[in-house]
Amino acid sequence: MNSNSLVRTGALVAPVLLFGYGTLRLIDRADGRMDKGAWMWNTGHVLFFIAMVLLAALAIGARTRLPFHDFRNRVAANLAVVATSVGVLAFLWVIAGDLSPSLRETAPLPDALAIAGNAAFMLGLLTLLVQLVRAQKLPAWSPVAVLFAFLMIAVSLDTIPVAAILLFVGLLPLSGGRAPLSGSGPRLAHD
Repeated sequence: MNSNSLVRTGALVAPVLLFGYGTLRLIDRADGRMDKGAWMWNTGHVLFFIAMVLLAALAIGARTRLPFHDFRNRVAANLAVVATSVGVLAFLWVIAGDLSPSLRETAPLPDALAIAGNAAFMLGLLTLLVQLVRAQKLPAWSPVAVLFAFLMIAVSLDTIPVAAILLFVGLLPLSGGRAPLSGSGPRLAHD
């Protein structure tokens, strides 16, 4: 799978899977309790797991769309991919623990690492999106929509379905090709 396919798949499918997870979570909690081990809990968490893997792939693929004219931008992009990937690994560890209580008991992820992982994921992905805006490969509103999606989830997990829609809107421009989104900007060379 080439980098454009990774980005396109992540941009289109990850938010849909997050919407499914958030919706199943709300349905599961409708009676006032979470039925851990129920099909909704497990199905929702599997959707969440796959969505996070796709977002890591999106970050890796998005980095290849960036033109680099100086060392600083290249380092920032590479660090953003590393931060996003480390954050995704933290999410995956927590999700795996939610799916397997024995894993959570034998190898729990400390709360500080989970919080740091969440922050690394969000900052890394937003950094890549801002770099794409600066390279005229993404509209300026895209990272804003993604930021609002992240903030909604941070405020309440019950907002995941709405946040997933915002994430979809924010990432949708990435589902296209490599051409600049603005007709006024020059086509930048890639290295």
